[in-house]
Amino acid sequence: MHSDTVNETPEKDEIISFQDYSFTYLGSEFPVLSNINLTIRKGELVIIAGSSGCGKSTLLRSVNGLIPHMYRGETKGSVHVTGVDVSRVQVVNLAKKVGFVFQNPENQIFMFSVERDVAFGLENLGLPREVIRERVDWSLRLLNIEHLAQRAPHELSDGQKQRVALAGVLAMKPEVLILDEPTSLLDPSTAKELIEVVKMLNSELGVTVIIVEHRIDLIVSDATRVICMSKGEVKLDGSARYVLSDQDISLFGVSAPIPARLNLLLRNEGISLGKLPLTISELVEQINVKIK
Repeated sequence: MHSDTVNETPEKDEIISFQDYSFTYLGSEFPVLSNINLTIRKGELVIIAGSSGCGKSTLLRSVNGLIPHMYRGETKGSVHVTGVDVSRVQVVNLAKKVGFVFQNPENQIFMFSVERDVAFGLENLGLPREVIRERVDWSLRLLNIEHLAQRAPHELSDGQKQRVALAGVLAMKPEVLILDEPTSLLDPSTAKELIEVVKMLNSELGVTVIIVEHRIDLIVSDATRVICMSKGEVKLDGSARYVLSDQDISLFGVSAPIPARLNLLLRNEGISLGKLPLTISELVEQINVKIK
């Protein structure tokens, strides 16, 4: 029996909450996630970082309902989205709240035209035709891919496919957008373009964003938090400057942006430039001030 309502009331601005949460996949001896306690608030842009196998993707699947509804295993504790226990909500209903963009866009675009692909989720919800038309047009326009509406997805570049996948998710108007390594198949220029779109969705539309991204230099200066994971546990959680200044971060498979690494190297040599820079421009400004 599934329900979209529960008695719990979320704290002010709380949108996602993990409470003593652990998960072990069916057939596995050890948990992939262990005793996760985590709260994410509305409007945040959160980077999840860590080496392969640390539990990042499992954490994301636990937010959008793929766990426990599609990936079976043993669950302890709970995950709530907007105060609703994920285990008690059907995945199709949770999709109205949480949008998920996969690492490989081929996993979520499969119709004969871009337009039909973007409309697919809306049609499954049984929305009126005029509402579907309005949302599809809005989403295509937002991502600047209106000219691709009648194209077949298989004809598109990887960057265009990723935008189409994102458009289909945004057409559902979710409160939370989850992206699992969305730039892994993209060249640096296209990756930067996609990340700029994600940052715009967060800053201008107020969409809460959770992103797993190895190229953290592309987005870290706009992140409200960085959560670093290792062996299924949250090891570091805080502002980008706080997390990236931790000397142990490399042990968790996370590489700080070059400006931050250079700052830390100089600091170890007794040269302080001030707060940890997250961008080249911040580093240049600090050096100029030091020289003067």
